[in-house]
Amino acid sequence: MNEKLNEILTLLDEHYGGTKCYLEHTTPWQLLIATILSAQCTDDRVNIVTKDLFQKYRSVKDFAEADLAELEQDIRSTGFYHNKAKNIIACCQKLLMDYNGDVPNDIDKLTSLAGVGRKTANVIRGNIFGIPSIVVDTHVKRVSNLLGLTKNQDPVKIEFDLMKILPQDHWIRFNTQVIAHGRKVCIARRPQCQNCFLYSYCDSGKELYQPEKNK
Repeated sequence: MNEKLNEILTLLDEHYGGTKCYLEHTTPWQLLIATILSAQCTDDRVNIVTKDLFQKYRSVKDFAEADLAELEQDIRSTGFYHNKAKNIIACCQKLLMDYNGDVPNDIDKLTSLAGVGRKTANVIRGNIFGIPSIVVDTHVKRVSNLLGLTKNQDPVKIEFDLMKILPQDHWIRFNTQVIAHGRKVCIARRPQCQNCFLYSYCDSGKELYQPEKNK
């Protein structure tokens, strides 16, 4: 696994480098809210919504005092807007009450916030605080399974599987690199196995695409 994994990581670095976070933000609390909105929604859609949202609500306090029905309409296009709006308001109220409006870096404190699970917490820890963290989204889940890096389907179990085998200096960028790969090559419904630079390391890909049978 070590040799295979090292080669996979080298190829990801060569093709995607240190890809930055796809959610647009200028402050820690903006990334926190954007990540809450990103559940079951594309980053592109979230970025469209937050462009106006962060002009209307300019602080944690603004969100904490937001009218629920109005906020629901502001974020409606991200889906699941009832729960997301309720969680954003509750999250920001707790930030004000317990942390003076600052976003904490401790994972237990982060996951105690409404709407924040390990995925969101790790996005914050990795991208804001530079704390080695592994973010398991749908791309990481799918690609990690295809490459045989994990056999689990539960995101938390996958996170801990990857923590055991990935060097810490890859923890943060692994997610954004795999997102890029999932969008460009290993597309869920139409994987481009014939164009995949990780093909030789992917047993699942070899089952889907065999060059000698596709000539």
